[in-house]
Amino acid sequence: MSRVIEAQPLSAAAFADFGDVLEATGAPDKMINAGLCGRHHDRAQLDFRPGRLGISIFDAAPRSLPHTLDMVERHPDGCQTFVPMHQNPWLVIVAPDEGGRPGTPRAFIAQPGQGVNYHRNIWHGVLCPLHAPGLFAVVDRIGKGPNLEEFFFDDPFTITQGT
Repeated sequence: MSRVIEAQPLSAAAFADFGDVLEATGAPDKMINAGLCGRHHDRAQLDFRPGRLGISIFDAAPRSLPHTLDMVERHPDGCQTFVPMHQNPWLVIVAPDEGGRPGTPRAFIAQPGQGVNYHRNIWHGVLCPLHAPGLFAVVDRIGKGPNLEEFFFDDPFTITQGT
């Protein structure tokens, strides 16, 4: 039996319990480079346990809607930031923690120019670009020891396009 979740537009307010939305909204915090570049300063709360900050490039296969969600993951030792290297919408899935297990997931459609930072230990879906290329710069913890916990749902969810 599949349960349906409608993906909503990604916004900082709707995503606040799970992490940070990275986007250049509002006026820049300051102008730099002889006034030719606006700096939108300190847009993510990076949080890492032992290890170091690393930047990787992910190249994910495109997914489509409706999307079957049967697994989420989380990283107990560090946040994970996804910055698209394309100008296409992409699917963002998160779930609250309910006693060490994921609760009912929420889904968002990130628009061109939006990235996300999942806070440490937040349940989230795998990387889901909706179009090729699926290139993302990913900022996360690089270090020894496991930093991945996966949870498989007995009854999958179906993610659809919201209104």
